[in-house]
Amino acid sequence: MKKFDQINVIPFIDIMLVLLAIVLTTATFVVQGRIPVTLPESQQVDTPAKDTIDITLTIASDESLYWNDEAIDLEGLTQRLQKTDTQPVKLLVDAEAVFRRFVEVTDILKQQSFNDVSILAKRAT
Repeated sequence: MKKFDQINVIPFIDIMLVLLAIVLTTATFVVQGRIPVTLPESQQVDTPAKDTIDITLTIASDESLYWNDEAIDLEGLTQRLQKTDTQPVKLLVDAEAVFRRFVEVTDILKQQSFNDVSILAKRAT
């Protein structure tokens, strides 16, 4: 039997490079936990303090509603808000969303005494 003085690491490096290529390729397709929302433009845009906001509500262009990136319906939103202390809320509304859904969500927020609501927009260029 032949004695090995060295270990050939070239096949190991080849395998690692292939695995790296797979990870990098699939990572570009993985959603980063964000709902794609095209914010409407506004001349006056203020940014809320990020550390004070724990609740993010998103209304997507297809009228779907999300609580911190988790899909929810209007009834579920009402139930969650009843269990939550009144705190600042960040509201993201897609520019293509139906205004009716925005009114429904803000109505629920007012009913549950959530008065500190930041509606996000992007600065008009």
